[in-house]
Amino acid sequence: MNNSAPIVHTSSVRVRYAETDKMGVVYNGNYLAYFEIGRTELLRSIGLPYAELECAGYMLPVLEAKVRYNLPAYYDDLLDIETTFRQDAAATIQMNYRLLRAGIAIAEGYTLHAFISSETRRAVRPPRIFLDVMNSRTER
Repeated sequence: MNNSAPIVHTSSVRVRYAETDKMGVVYNGNYLAYFEIGRTELLRSIGLPYAELECAGYMLPVLEAKVRYNLPAYYDDLLDIETTFRQDAAATIQMNYRLLRAGIAIAEGYTLHAFISSETRRAVRPPRIFLDVMNSRTER
């Protein structure tokens, strides 16, 4: 499989008070939670909710994560989470993220994932249900 065209999805989230510190600035670890929203919504948008992968016996643990903080996010900000994904026949997949406030990138990063069997907790090839969805996207 070679899906050269990236899949891009944008989700929105409003910063909740509980996600900020005493100064009203989003705590740095919460950016990874925003990335997770982007990742799960991207998968849902292509017809493959993460819950469906889990029901089929697969998980996508994070192997590596990176966040570059450009500007702070504050309580009640409306953020767009732009998530980009490209599958190039590798056993791992990488999701790239940009957090935007009013069109300005306040943070960027990525997460690297591997497919594992929920039963054995060992790395496996991408499952057929994932490959079928990816292949159907390249046939369009």
